[in-house]
This record gives sequence, structure tokens and C-alpha cells, in this order.
Amino acid sequence: MMPPRRLPRRQRFAGLSFNRMLPNLMTLLGLCIGLSSIRLGLDGRYGTAVLAIAVSGVIDGLDGRLARLLKATSRFGAEFDSLADFLCFGVAPALLLYMWSLQPWGAIGFLPPLMFASAMALRLARFNAALDSAPKAAFAYNFFTGVPAPAGAGLVLFPLFIGLEANQHNQFWLQNLVSYPLFTGTFLVAVALLCVSTLPVWSFKNFKIPNAGLMPLLLGVVVFAALIFADPYLAGALAGFAYIIMLPFSVRSYRKLAREAAVRRMAAGDGTEDSTEQP
Repeated sequence: MMPPRRLPRRQRFAGLSFNRMLPNLMTLLGLCIGLSSIRLGLDGRYGTAVLAIAVSGVIDGLDGRLARLLKATSRFGAEFDSLADFLCFGVAPALLLYMWSLQPWGAIGFLPPLMFASAMALRLARFNAALDSAPKAAFAYNFFTGVPAPAGAGLVLFPLFIGLEANQHNQFWLQNLVSYPLFTGTFLVAVALLCVSTLPVWSFKNFKIPNAGLMPLLLGVVVFAALIFADPYLAGALAGFAYIIMLPFSVRSYRKLAREAAVRRMAAGDGTEDSTEQP
């Protein structure tokens, strides 16, 4: 009696699993939403445009963490994320501010957006180059070098947030002030310099909260979330103002940690200079 004939096994499909593609799909979604803000700006819908950039910023904060959680990090994902950041947080905010405020000044008015977009490209290129550089001190991983791209986009939209909030409450004098090309252009250039600077800025990746401050922090998040739904433009303006106030404290924290690291190196008998001294 002949043995039963075995059927050939079905071949599995070759390629990446959906889990490994999910972070890149989220980056692509954020890219589409960020670029859609330009179309909304062309239609004069500036309020919806800034909210689109804010949503793309939230997605940008999630895709990297999701990639690490799923162990799907790759060099392709890092490069794709940088290109998306340049378009969403470098090009889109600059064009929005040009259409909203700087367009009456023509070619002169286009210079600040051009400087901001160029500075954002340089900032992201420096970040990518740092991935292949020598490892930094342990505490330095808690800091960005310069203002990161999503935060830079949020800061540079500060005049637009104020203008939209003033328009809602018929405060036309304030709207005219923040939309004046000289004010908007100066703000664009200032944020561009912050992005390409060597200023140490908290990354909040390993930020530890004392037990006593945990409950106030949670209550503050609840209040801010309620404010986002009640008045998103005011929430955006307050977030930008709080970020600016935070920068000097970030520099002070970095310098304190750098001094402590230098003291530990000296106590360990290493006479070499500490390469992570203040920027």
C-alpha cells in the first residue's frame, strides 16, 4: 500500500511585517497632515492649518516611540522621519506665516521664511550626522542641541496663535500688532537661530518627576487638555510662552550636570578635560 501523498507546503509571503511598517506609516500620515496645512493656508483657513501642524507634531512624537516599542527602528525610518520633519515643521510653518503676515512685503518678506526653512534643514542634518558621531556623556542624552523641529514649529507659530485668539475676541489692535511683518519676520529669524544654536534643551525623554510633584503635574495636564478643547489658540500660545520660559532653566540644568560630571571625572583620577562642558 502506497503512503499518502503529501501536499506541497504553501510558501509564506516574503517582506516586512505590518508591525515593522506601522511607524513609517504613521510618519507618512503625519507628513500628509502637515503638508495639508499649506493647502488650508492657501484657502485662508489659518486656524485649521495650525491645528494640522499640531496634529502632525503629536504623530511625530509617537512614531519614534512606537518604533522602539515594536523594535522596528531602522536607518530608513530615521531618514524618512527627518524629511517629514523638514516639510511639516520647516516649510509648512514658514509658508503659513508668509501668507498670513509677510506677503505684503514681497521678496523682502520672503527672506525670514527662507531663513527659517534653511535653519531647520541644517538643524535636522546636524541631528542625523550626530547619530554616527562618538557617544556623548550619559547626562547629555537628556538634552537636544538647539530647539528641536516640532518645538521650533510651535514657537514660530506663536504670533499666529496670538492673532487668531485676538481675532476671536475682536482685539484687532493686538491682531494688527502681531501680524505686522516686522514683528513676524523678527520672530521667525529669532526662532531659526534657536534651532541651529548649540543651546542645550531638555528632551524630556528620561525626565524624572518627584513623587510630590506627580499629582500637580497630572492635574496640570488635565487643565491644559481642557483648555485645548475650549480654546486651542490660547493653549498653543501659552505652550509656546512656557517653552520660551523653560529655555534658561534647561541651560542651567545642563551646566550643573556638566560640572558634576567633571567633578566625578576628577575624583576618579582622570585628569583629562571633560568634553561635555557647556556648549
